[in-house]
Amino acid sequence: MKNLSWDDLRIFISVARGGGLSAAAEETGSSPATIGRRMLTLEEAVGRPLFLRRRTGYTLTGDGEALYKRALGMEASARPIAEWLEAGGHRPVVRISAGTWTAGFFAANFARLWTPEDAFRIAFKTTEARLDIAHREVEIGLRNGRPDNPSLAARHAVTIAYAPFRARNHPPGESWVAIAPDDARTRSARWVNAQENIQIAAWANAPRTLYDLIGSGTGTGVLPCFAGDRDPHLERAGDEIAELREEQWIVMHNDDRYRPEVRTVIDRIVAVFKSHAALFAGERPIEGEL
Repeated sequence: MKNLSWDDLRIFISVARGGGLSAAAEETGSSPATIGRRMLTLEEAVGRPLFLRRRTGYTLTGDGEALYKRALGMEASARPIAEWLEAGGHRPVVRISAGTWTAGFFAANFARLWTPEDAFRIAFKTTEARLDIAHREVEIGLRNGRPDNPSLAARHAVTIAYAPFRARNHPPGESWVAIAPDDARTRSARWVNAQENIQIAAWANAPRTLYDLIGSGTGTGVLPCFAGDRDPHLERAGDEIAELREEQWIVMHNDDRYRPEVRTVIDRIVAVFKSHAALFAGERPIEGEL
């Protein structure tokens, strides 16, 4: 076996985490073709196949799973050095993992999470996948379920409602837009795919593209109410979908929650959620609300 490159292992983690070359390319800034070649080089160095390559993406083999677990340990060990270098040695980074809609909401309310006087910085990790908080992939995760890992702690945040939305000023139609089944990571995406009495006009592989399809008038799609109700170009195309209502939790490592900067950010997240609880619960935004 040849010596393994840490750079290749970092890319390998991105491919495994994102399920394919495109997601890894977005995370690393390299092209999918380059990443594909790097993964072939890594497999040659390891001497074993690491992926099952399918049209829908990359899936880890048994050997790939084994390497992934070990590579995560290396990543966790290297992270403090990387963050120290990135932060100039004195400004820690608080990484927040959230889905597309939640991350977008907090980006719009960023001034309530961070001020220039704070002795830390914030990094958003926007993904529909669950990053590994136990192995310090992030400090804070905003999730729709309470963790069962004893090394993690959780704080209830808010109730989230979902409804169908369509473009305002477009005549109602029968067509829908949805996340493709192979990319459906959320309950709302799977709910649409399970409906037998709707006609799908277009598929998307990411929530933001789904949002753009709804806004263009292509069809009706399901969104969390706090995303759809805030957009003046959209309107509800039906009642709240009660079975999709869910609870949002703030999840953190038991040890990290005592770090001053992490505790500060958690308290601020809770305050933002509470002040917008009616919006998240689907009770419509007030005039001018972000």
